[in-house]
Amino acid sequence: MDTIADLFASGAEVDLRVTPKASRNAIVLAEDGLRAYVTTVPEDGKANAAVTKLLAKSLGVAKSRLTLVRGQTSRQKVFRLD
Repeated sequence: MDTIADLFASGAEVDLRVTPKASRNAIVLAEDGLRAYVTTVPEDGKANAAVTKLLAKSLGVAKSRLTLVRGQTSRQKVFRLD
């Protein structure tokens, strides 16, 4: 796998571990899977929106193509590319 976009095909679901209130926004491919670091706070869905925006930007797709399937209030999230 060369890029994060290689992980996704249309309809694919990927687990993502989110760290809110980080010092920078980044998506990292770690040994235990994908990790997302966002600077926003986890209240009122702000961190979820930031992760969606960051993931969409890194994949080169529109935010509307990503759907949060599981993990609305958890650090472990599952996104689907529609």
